[in-house]
Amino acid sequence: MFFVFGISTKEKEIDFTQTTICSSCSSYGRYEVFMTYTHFSLFFIPIIKWNKKYYVKTTCCNSLYTIDSELGRAIERGEKTTINESNLNPINVNNTKDHHCPSCNYKLSPDYEYCPNCGRKVEL
Repeated sequence: MFFVFGISTKEKEIDFTQTTICSSCSSYGRYEVFMTYTHFSLFFIPIIKWNKKYYVKTTCCNSLYTIDSELGRAIERGEKTTINESNLNPINVNNTKDHHCPSCNYKLSPDYEYCPNCGRKVEL
């Protein structure tokens, strides 16, 4: 008899977004939630999952946070939930604020005097 089994780690994006003003970069963005877990598979079919961890990533500056497992499971089940700043435990917070053109919202370097997209004079 021949068995094919294995243990691996996977990442799963959870269908949840929440619009917010980011506390690290003060920009308008969204929280996106995903989960990582380890699983045992038999004949390429996942049998047992363990070591579940839930993460939140911001779309504005890509800061990464962990959230409590209870809140993560509630989001995974599709319950109406709201993520507050008190729920976020920082892992990798990007404190650099990107500069954008006030006219066309083009991302600018700090040394630009004029927007290369629309030509407007910018004051950073």
